[in-house]
Amino acid sequence: MIARAPVRQLRAAVYTRKSVAEGLEQEFNSLHAQRAACESYIRSQEHEGWIALDRRYDDGGFSGANLERPAFQMLLRDIENGLVDAVVVYRMDRLSRRLLDIARLIELFEQHDVAMVSVTERIDTSTIVGRLSLNMLMSFAEYERELIGERIRHKKRATAERGHWCGGRPILGYDTADKRLVVNPDEAEQVRETFQLYLERGSLSRTVAELNRRGWANKIHVTRHGKTIGGQPFTRTTLSALLGNPLLRGLVRCGDELVDGVHEPIVESGLWDAVQAQLRSNGRSGGSKTKNKTGALLRGLVRCGRCGSPMLHTFTTRGQRRYGYYLCARAHNEGATTCPDTRVSAGDFERFVVEQIRAMGTDETLLARTATAAERIAKERLAEIGDERARIERQLRHLDEEATQEQKAALLQRDRDLEREEATIGDGTIDADVLRTALAGFEPVWTELFPAEQERILQLLIERIIYYPDAKDVEIALRPCGIEALATEAGDER
Repeated sequence: MIARAPVRQLRAAVYTRKSVAEGLEQEFNSLHAQRAACESYIRSQEHEGWIALDRRYDDGGFSGANLERPAFQMLLRDIENGLVDAVVVYRMDRLSRRLLDIARLIELFEQHDVAMVSVTERIDTSTIVGRLSLNMLMSFAEYERELIGERIRHKKRATAERGHWCGGRPILGYDTADKRLVVNPDEAEQVRETFQLYLERGSLSRTVAELNRRGWANKIHVTRHGKTIGGQPFTRTTLSALLGNPLLRGLVRCGDELVDGVHEPIVESGLWDAVQAQLRSNGRSGGSKTKNKTGALLRGLVRCGRCGSPMLHTFTTRGQRRYGYYLCARAHNEGATTCPDTRVSAGDFERFVVEQIRAMGTDETLLARTATAAERIAKERLAEIGDERARIERQLRHLDEEATQEQKAALLQRDRDLEREEATIGDGTIDADVLRTALAGFEPVWTELFPAEQERILQLLIERIIYYPDAKDVEIALRPCGIEALATEAGDER
């Protein structure tokens, strides 16, 4: 009798994922249903030595747009530690929705001699045919995703080229009817007077003060779910966005161009041109002087992740051109060798930070991580406020009769400021919807803002930025009070 060689045991890990966007009512796509299908496949391969690992790798409520998922990261660590021989998924997009990510994962699996199986798509990378099928499937998936995106972009551009409004929240002066902008007469009159006030006052700050004195506020909008948003007092940011919004002139933005819209303009050409000229003559600073001589958007926010020192904004001149950099203060003051390779191009660095903030508003995983980090900062700040207020209380109790009224008034004013900040932070909890609203409001107005306003928004929103020169990586922490303030501003015109 011929003895058979024992079948090698193959340890199969079942990975399941379900994003928030996919409703719970879709039972066929639930974590439980995915696991049941994968385990059934593994049982069918028992004659080949396959066994299902008891450890669960389930990511509920995580997007497939990136790989930053807790259970998935745990799976990768187990693969690197040699604890997994095969990864079984219900469908390939449970791993990732990006072709580049899939390609990198397959390469990682091959390095550790790990097979990858998609149950419903009958893909098994332990075979040549399975690898070929995978490449073909992912290529078509990537093509389909890009094709859909291109169609959406073409549709929006075609809509704009015909002068139609492309959607979104209506701005002050207009209501919507049948997906069109229609003039709101009362608001339109307020908009025209606001334009006149800006010409008379000559600056955003003075105009905002007058608008707030009159009690004029931004657009109140009721969403399709019945939620009322907006109606907040004007700020320099929202006033700047209003004064520069081409819809008021009867124009629609189409890429980098403006085309005539089909809606009725509110502001006549002479008044519009005068206001735009006034904005330009104010040096793109809203009529107020800026102390930021170097034009650094992130001044005072960046710290070196290696030595903890602040990173200064500096520049060098070559010929007629000036190049800006962020540089570790220690390297700047004590010599480059004390903290080497910490200089980073200001333009590239600032663009990267802005893109990261934009990404936070569209990625649920990043949004959750950002909210958690902001909550930690909020609670740290609440503790600091509590300590400082207790210290002020002790100082007030021990002030002697010779203390001046100015000293007492300064302490009381500082205590009131801290109390207001404490009330704004609340219990330190960051509402994910508030954070989402704040970051969603960041995108539409950013490119329309003056540099000084861009700096103000970043200073308002960001608590600190840590640059790690060795890894060339960046960590951004948001300011809890800034999230609330930006969410309030985001309720108005974008």
